[in-house]
Amino acid sequence: MIITKTPYRISFFGGGTDYPSWYSEHGGAVLSTTIDKYCYVSCRYLPPFFNIKHRIVWSHIETVSTLAEILHPAVRESLKWMGFDDTVGLEIHHQGDLPARSGMGSSSSFAVGLMKCLSALKGQMIAKHDLALQAIELEQRILGEPVGSQDQMAAAYGGFNIIQFAPSGDIRVQPLTVAPERIRELESNLMLFYTGTSRLAAQIGADVIGHMGERHTVLQRMREMVDEAIEMLNGKGSMSDFGFLLDESWSLKRQLSALISNANIDNIYQRALEAGALGGKLLGAGASGFMLFFVPILKQESVKAALSEFLYVPVQFEKDGCSVIHYDVDSQDMLCSERDLPPPVFSTSHTRYVRSDFPARKVSV
Repeated sequence: MIITKTPYRISFFGGGTDYPSWYSEHGGAVLSTTIDKYCYVSCRYLPPFFNIKHRIVWSHIETVSTLAEILHPAVRESLKWMGFDDTVGLEIHHQGDLPARSGMGSSSSFAVGLMKCLSALKGQMIAKHDLALQAIELEQRILGEPVGSQDQMAAAYGGFNIIQFAPSGDIRVQPLTVAPERIRELESNLMLFYTGTSRLAAQIGADVIGHMGERHTVLQRMREMVDEAIEMLNGKGSMSDFGFLLDESWSLKRQLSALISNANIDNIYQRALEAGALGGKLLGAGASGFMLFFVPILKQESVKAALSEFLYVPVQFEKDGCSVIHYDVDSQDMLCSERDLPPPVFSTSHTRYVRSDFPARKVSV
């Protein structure tokens, strides 16, 4: 049995500039942190005593005879891509601390955790950067999802990072070097509320991508905010400026697509501001999900009262990223595998990736 633990993330600034269609021409950067809320993926070889071949447990319980019958697209395609087939049975379970499709990067956290789990099942160690690349490849190319490249990097690495996307396709993850007391001050002024689950993420993402040519000025400004936020965190001025910058960022994000906000989200945001929040944003693609606010400590009870019908979720930053928290593969498990499985083949045609701590290297042609 293998169990992986993968964090969800909060993206502060630069979202939208992490789409390959944008950064391949203009470059991009995102400032984000992972938080102490996780998804867990467990997998094992299914012993050959059952009248099924594979069992996949998520919001559904799937018991099937072939990989082709698996309904969960990420599970089905990742198993095929990584070389698994129906000669051995597999059991995969997914559990999460937060709901899916809610703006916390849950789909990418699952993809990262699944890739880590399956690699460990094959007795392979995989580096953080390579793990993120596999998840990007799975989501963007194999599944054809209109997603960016920030969430996979955040989930794999963990921590508070600036993630940079070069026009060449290079992706670099650089930990933010900020005084611990400034990070603690920021953390203590953030409030997270759950407004409901969004099922429009793919539609919203596709709409944002489709209109990027018309949003050049907006996206450039959103990229500039990453550098401004880092200067604020490294400075000695009031942390309130971070909240005001979030407010400006939310105003810009709403311009990326008419689908990002709606009357309900606008109402929640305005109520939070009137109760004392300095700024905030809807996390993820848009429409609903989690909303993040920067709220001075003395105003936090007022904001809770103003948004009392929504679930307040206390969070702290985390720094570990995706990890294997249980590894127990005995000889019987290895016998169930019957044969060595080939590693996946990277085939992204338009992007180069590099690890932040290694010289640049091209992994696809």
